[in-house]
Amino acid sequence: MMRGGVKRLALCAALLFGGAALHGPAAAHNYHMGITDISYNANTGSTEIVHTYTAHDVEALLANLYQRQFDLGQPEDQAVLRRYIERQFSITAGGKRLPLQWIGVQADAANVTIYQELPQTVLPPGAVLRHLVLSDFIPGQLNTVNVAAAPSGPAARSLTFSAATAQQALP
Repeated sequence: MMRGGVKRLALCAALLFGGAALHGPAAAHNYHMGITDISYNANTGSTEIVHTYTAHDVEALLANLYQRQFDLGQPEDQAVLRRYIERQFSITAGGKRLPLQWIGVQADAANVTIYQELPQTVLPPGAVLRHLVLSDFIPGQLNTVNVAAAPSGPAARSLTFSAATAQQALP
């Protein structure tokens, strides 16, 4: 009886690891998502924006756009990503685009994290967010934006953006 259990365990392990080898890093993952957190920092008086995307998706986008590999540890490659983000992500108020300041980017094997801010600015009432990061490249991309409660503002809220819903009023 024990011997049959060991065989079954070995077969399950072989199927699991064999399947992982066939569907590992070379295969695309089934979900495509980004998370953006927008919050007011009372210590600096600035609105901070932090984006996190799957590294594989960002790498595939840049390789597709520019037909080469990118190293986001290099300033010239970070500049290319910055231009893309600034085209695809914006906040407007009163019909005018707000001046988001690029703070930087961190990348590892799993994620690309991008930092921006509205220096010395509280997110104005009636601001509108346009968010098409990766949605122009990956049809199923979903970007969740978490907007933290502002001083004397509405409660925290989350919004979801996609290619079909690229622009929404912020709470």
